[in-house]
Amino acid sequence: MSDDNPHSSRGSAGKTWLDRIASIFNAEPQDISDLQDIISEAEVRSLIDADTKSMLHGVLDVSNMRARDIMVPRSQMATIDIDDNVATMLPILMENNHSRYPVVNEDKDHIEGILLVKDLLQYALDPNVTDWHLRDLLRPAVIIPESKRVDALLKEFRQKRYHMAVVVDEYGGVSGLVTIEDILEQIVGEIEDEHDDEEENDIKKMASRVFQVSALTPLDEFNESFNTRFDEEDADTIGGIVLHAFGHMPTKGESIELEGLTFKVSKANSRRLVQLQVIRAKEPVTPEEN
Repeated sequence: MSDDNPHSSRGSAGKTWLDRIASIFNAEPQDISDLQDIISEAEVRSLIDADTKSMLHGVLDVSNMRARDIMVPRSQMATIDIDDNVATMLPILMENNHSRYPVVNEDKDHIEGILLVKDLLQYALDPNVTDWHLRDLLRPAVIIPESKRVDALLKEFRQKRYHMAVVVDEYGGVSGLVTIEDILEQIVGEIEDEHDDEEENDIKKMASRVFQVSALTPLDEFNESFNTRFDEEDADTIGGIVLHAFGHMPTKGESIELEGLTFKVSKANSRRLVQLQVIRAKEPVTPEEN
């Protein structure tokens, strides 16, 4: 009898599982809610781990996204002007630490091309080479509409081997840009490189009153370094203190003053603060004694 078979319930469950998967793939492709439920159930059954579930959900989410949903908005684009010289460009390169920059002519609606930093190095590091212009180093800019499907864009990135696309609105104005890293982060979470790791571990002094600070810096470490008295019961990290003070998720460039320090957001995403620029107030000038 089937009730006496110790494997009967397992076999029945297994059949049900396979039947459910088959039914999902035979269903209408635009409805993926059932497939998301299957993935979540697979984690509960320990068939996949939490990271795998998160990535699978990320893949499904990407299939419904458009370029407008993940692009870096126009206001946050780091660009270089076509007439900039090396001295003008270097502060931009050092502040943003990107490998590619859109090069503009007058404003961000006029993209001349994409500059790869590696293409610039051979000229910037050799003082004997002076007969060159930035225009000669540019790669063609890939232009896509805001409505471009993200999964199709990722396929193009891979096939055509480019890493950045400029996003334009229906009137042809530049509304933002998308990189291959932006897409991958929707699937696997934020991608940190060597520079990010180094930043998260250190409070870096950039100038006499300017510091680069990871938002994840423990609050006790920050208080000790800056002689501040932020309450450790309010947050564990300095990023938590700053986020609470803003009262909303700030974007790059927003700033706020706390305990005599100016906190400027230098890197953030839709989920959390990543990097802060901390500026000490100028010391009051003491009149010289007569």
